[in-house]
Amino acid sequence: MTLPVSDPAAWATAMNNLGMAPLGIAGQPILPDFDPALGMMTGIPPITPMMPGLGIVPPPIPPDMPVAKEIIHCKSCTLFPPNPNLPPPATRERPPGCKTVFVGGLPENGTEQIIVEVFEQCGEIIAIRKSKKNFCHIRFAEEYMVDKALYLSGYRIRLGSSTDKKDTGRLHVDFAQARDDLYEWECKQRMLAREERHRRRMEEERMRPPSPPPVVHYSDHECSIVAEKLKDDSKFSEAVQTLLTWIERGEVNRRSANHFYSMIQSANSHVRRLVNEKATHEKEMEEAKEKFKQALSGILIQFEQIVAVYHSASKQKAWDHFTKAQRKNISVWCKQAEEIRNIHNDELMGIRREEEMEMSDDEIEETTETKETEESALVSQAEALKEENDSLRWQLDAYRNEVELLKQEQGKAHREDDPNKEQQLKLLQQALQGMQQHLLKVQEEYKKKEAELDRIKDDNLQVEQLLENFHEKQENCGSRLCASSQEGEQPLEKTAVSNPVKSEREALLVGIISTFLHVHPFGASIEYICSYLNRLDNKASYQIPSKLTTSPLLPISTSDVESLMSRLQHTFRQEMTGVGASLEKRWKFCGFEGLRLT
Repeated sequence: MTLPVSDPAAWATAMNNLGMAPLGIAGQPILPDFDPALGMMTGIPPITPMMPGLGIVPPPIPPDMPVAKEIIHCKSCTLFPPNPNLPPPATRERPPGCKTVFVGGLPENGTEQIIVEVFEQCGEIIAIRKSKKNFCHIRFAEEYMVDKALYLSGYRIRLGSSTDKKDTGRLHVDFAQARDDLYEWECKQRMLAREERHRRRMEEERMRPPSPPPVVHYSDHECSIVAEKLKDDSKFSEAVQTLLTWIERGEVNRRSANHFYSMIQSANSHVRRLVNEKATHEKEMEEAKEKFKQALSGILIQFEQIVAVYHSASKQKAWDHFTKAQRKNISVWCKQAEEIRNIHNDELMGIRREEEMEMSDDEIEETTETKETEESALVSQAEALKEENDSLRWQLDAYRNEVELLKQEQGKAHREDDPNKEQQLKLLQQALQGMQQHLLKVQEEYKKKEAELDRIKDDNLQVEQLLENFHEKQENCGSRLCASSQEGEQPLEKTAVSNPVKSEREALLVGIISTFLHVHPFGASIEYICSYLNRLDNKASYQIPSKLTTSPLLPISTSDVESLMSRLQHTFRQEMTGVGASLEKRWKFCGFEGLRLT
């Protein structure tokens, strides 16, 4: 490697040979203010990343600053930088642990020695695999060397000073995926994972609490030592742990039972001591609470006195003698003292509330204990009843099994006596199956009938309500008709002749049929309507009120109902429903549509 070119004419000649416009180092045209002594244009610092000792790859450049590549001179070839105005060469996604690069665009006359000469500046080369089609693969020793090799992507290479096409080419350097690189990367990852697991294990072992000391094995000598420790209050916890371990190990036998009993007895003697200690601690805590309350109340009294001083100083008799700054300080001090007093007062009230809550909790605990005893008694009774029920159920199952066994034995005996009984049993079984199927069908029909009965009951309730409304409207209409009849009888006679409803009975039938068809939006046959009217007539609760008539509805015929409904074309409409054999005439209520038409 040598210094960059210092002659602008040589630079321009080299660029012309490659078919490129003569440009400067940063991509600008060569200007007349070029200084041959400096070897570069004025305004550019003399230090360049291509200088010896700095390596091929330049120092980190900010992303917003354009990269200025320069000519690289080697022993057997020369590398010319690409046009800086062109976009950077495209590269594939970097494989994990990549140490191998693909180099394309090599000259046809390029040899492995030239490739080593160009790329050995990037780092130590481990292997080169050259192809006959002007490309090769280079494997470096480290991963960072691949980044240095990618810096040469886009450079134009020329062997010597020849301009022949076979001695020139444009380098394209890209990441390559090699199995050796992937294997080394996986080994490295596994090593790092092992180190991480080892580090975590060491950290867990460091953070793990120390294991308790081992408990000595039982012997008469150790038993006497533990018995002495059980009598000492300071060594009681350690001795009790040893005693517990011996009992769990099964060291108690007929010979050592007396020793263990004496140790258990000495352990029991500490119960009274522990209870007394707890009582003394509780008493000390209560005394400390009482002292704290008294001190807090004393502090509050002093705060009240201080606030009273501020309030008395704020009165006009003394307030007028203070300066403006003094008044401001007094008001600020008064606010601070009031805030602190309120905080301490809330704290004291909170302590008193906690004491009241503790008293109420004690009462609640007593009531809950009584409830728990009652509930436990009920639960015990329920469990006893469950046990009795389970025992009775098991006895019943046993009796059933015995009966089935007896039946099977009898059936076997009958089969041996008479072979024709098998056929009879089969016939009986078929008959039973048929009866069961019939019973299921009857039950389904019964359920359907019940559903229809409930629906009819709901319809009857709606009809009753509509009848009441209809009777009220009829009374109002009757009063209006009487008033109008007094004014003139002749117009009434004309309207009666033209009215399709000829009597009060027909009007009542129209109301009932309208209500019935209104709750059947898909219509109903004339037989269904007549059966409903006759069923209403048979019930005394559905008779016409005595205000309108003195006799119930007469038996209704289908012809009368059909003629009445056919006269009222704007109220009732007849339609044909069904297909084929299921074709049926149904009447529907269309009174609201008739209102729109009229």
